[in-house]
Amino acid sequence: MKTFNIMLNSINDVKNFVNTVNKYDFDVDLTSGRYVVDAKSIMGIFSLDLSKPIKVEVFSDEPGAFMDEMKAFILE
Repeated sequence: MKTFNIMLNSINDVKNFVNTVNKYDFDVDLTSGRYVVDAKSIMGIFSLDLSKPIKVEVFSDEPGAFMDEMKAFILE
């Protein structure tokens, strides 16, 4: 499992993020406060507080290609 934080600053960011996550067959969860949603659900993401960093949990042993595509969203 890989964990990191992201920011989704616009509706287009959310759309691009969901499209990217849906390319992969492993599970990805987003956590904001006490809420956990499926990262493949655009409605779930919009239920989160997008003004704060969101924790991403990737349930894969080989997340390399996924991590490369996530670079635009990851907080350093």
